[in-house]
Amino acid sequence: MVIVTGGGHGIGKAYCLSFGKAGARVVSADIDGAAAERVAAEVERETGAKALGLRVDVADEGSTLAMAAAALKRFGRIDILVNNAAIFATIPMNRGGIETIDPAEWDRLMAVNLKGLFFCSRAVLPAMRAQKSGKIVNISSSTVFAGSAGRIHYVTSKAGVIGFTRTLAREVGDDNIQVNAIAPGSTLSEENPTDDILRFRQLQVQNRALKRVQLPEDLVGAVLFLASSLSDFMTGQTLSVDGGAVMR
Repeated sequence: MVIVTGGGHGIGKAYCLSFGKAGARVVSADIDGAAAERVAAEVERETGAKALGLRVDVADEGSTLAMAAAALKRFGRIDILVNNAAIFATIPMNRGGIETIDPAEWDRLMAVNLKGLFFCSRAVLPAMRAQKSGKIVNISSSTVFAGSAGRIHYVTSKAGVIGFTRTLAREVGDDNIQVNAIAPGSTLSEENPTDDILRFRQLQVQNRALKRVQLPEDLVGAVLFLASSLSDFMTGQTLSVDGGAVMR
């Protein structure tokens, strides 16, 4: 049984559908509750898997606790959490230099992109500890390895995801819980991309070893791997999935 935050749109929707196809029971959690419910219905219709759509604000602890409680009530256990919800390219944010960042916008990104991981992970850990198993997959960004002029608040928050992943992996290893992350490259995740967005995504191709636009489906394999028994002896790691833009 898997919970995908930010599961109502874009990449999160792709994760939900892929887990459904793999036979998992799925909770699509999104601040857009209607979208979460639509994705859950699509998972059931297209894959035959059981699914639940929930409105969840990951920056609100009470909302994340309610999410975990609803998942347990419906499915009886929580095996996997994909911490995908974030403020990123598809949500308006300042792309200027450090002097132009409004402190309120900085706080908003940190509340969703970092505190959201903190709240969601804490909400599911009691169930995972009780069953002595679990997988937490956090979504970082390949921008943290090379830096990215502009959006310093976004890149900083995604760098924090890696530190969070490593530290939580140390804390929960005794309970047979694995915590890993993936670092996607610039991904065409918009459902109705504008011409400007398409041009921006195409520009990213020149920095890659694999010369094409990255799609949500390109991230699915890494997430399914980290959520499966194939990665049982892997924890605290970050996988780059960016077509070879950054090689470490």
